[in-house]
Amino acid sequence: MLLLLAMVTTACREDEPIYLPDAVPVSMPEYTSIKGFYLLNEANMNSNKASIDFYNYETGKYYNYIYRAQNYGVVMQLGDVGNDIGIYGNKLYAVINCSNKVEVMNKNTVKRLGQIDIPNCRYIKFHGGYAYVTSYAGPVVTVFDGSQSQIGYVAKVDTATLEVVDRCMVGYQPDELEIVDGKIYVANSGGYNPNNYENTISVIDIATFKEVERIPIALNLQYVKADRRGVLWISSRGNYYKQGSNVYAYDTRKHRIVGQLDCPVGNMWLDGDSLYVISSEYSMIEDGYRTATYQIYDTRTMELVNEHFITDGTDRAIVQPYGIAVNPITKDILLTDAKNYVVPGRLYCFGQDGKRKWDLLTGDIPAHFVFLGENINEK
Repeated sequence: MLLLLAMVTTACREDEPIYLPDAVPVSMPEYTSIKGFYLLNEANMNSNKASIDFYNYETGKYYNYIYRAQNYGVVMQLGDVGNDIGIYGNKLYAVINCSNKVEVMNKNTVKRLGQIDIPNCRYIKFHGGYAYVTSYAGPVVTVFDGSQSQIGYVAKVDTATLEVVDRCMVGYQPDELEIVDGKIYVANSGGYNPNNYENTISVIDIATFKEVERIPIALNLQYVKADRRGVLWISSRGNYYKQGSNVYAYDTRKHRIVGQLDCPVGNMWLDGDSLYVISSEYSMIEDGYRTATYQIYDTRTMELVNEHFITDGTDRAIVQPYGIAVNPITKDILLTDAKNYVVPGRLYCFGQDGKRKWDLLTGDIPAHFVFLGENINEK
């Protein structure tokens, strides 16, 4: 009875989360401007098991399946395949790829506010009151022969009304995007046509919302991160055969590629001048995954400064390194393990010394992070 009363009391306060009483105590509380982080678990295609977890730094507790707890009556729950997550203003946005929508929630309570219908949506960024979302445009494809491939686009969404107000056509199968000096840079992958991958970044002028340039970079682009000097760090998946994955540095002010890291990349996170790069690269030639790597590069010098940031041997327990984030204040490293992609994954927290601080079970295929705090995600 006391537990029910506590939950009802909390439910009356709209700005505070209403958590199920199954939080996992993880660590001692930490009091900084960062209140916590959300972790979007992708889950497998056609499983309708995408989910959101939450870690509360102020209590040191972790909450699994928080979207389901806060939106119990929502049909089909969060949806099918979580692909990106972000915070802008008072809203939390989750890009749900195969469900063809961006789910919009209150950033503090995770209560559903609505959805934005965008087919085969991929990644999201925010600027000047708008959300910009990449879309493959056509249906989700499972046979990658190019037969159903079509030009993708970036949708411009009014964050006040959640309406798509414009679209800008770009390359085939656009993935992550970044915003620098009034321009949107979009990584085109061409992933539905492995015989003819894309190799360009599309440049969109925000003021006119028109594509103004295509910049050749490398095959099958995926991630793009901008540092404070206007350099884009762009990941290429390669072709899974002789051309492996890599990271390229493109200077938006000099308008040219200024370097490459010559390292495998599966995911990466930019924190200040440090680029954290993880990989468990798949090779069609070897028909399997190569040895996992955990590296840190200095973006000022493009030099490798840490060849293996896990120092206590915990990496021997990690099957498939998948998602990564770095707390911008404490510099703790958050790393996820997707295991075999069909069972719940695992989240690890490492200190700056590379030693494990804690780890716990997540949803299926834990992948995408966003930190909760005052204005830390604003641009």
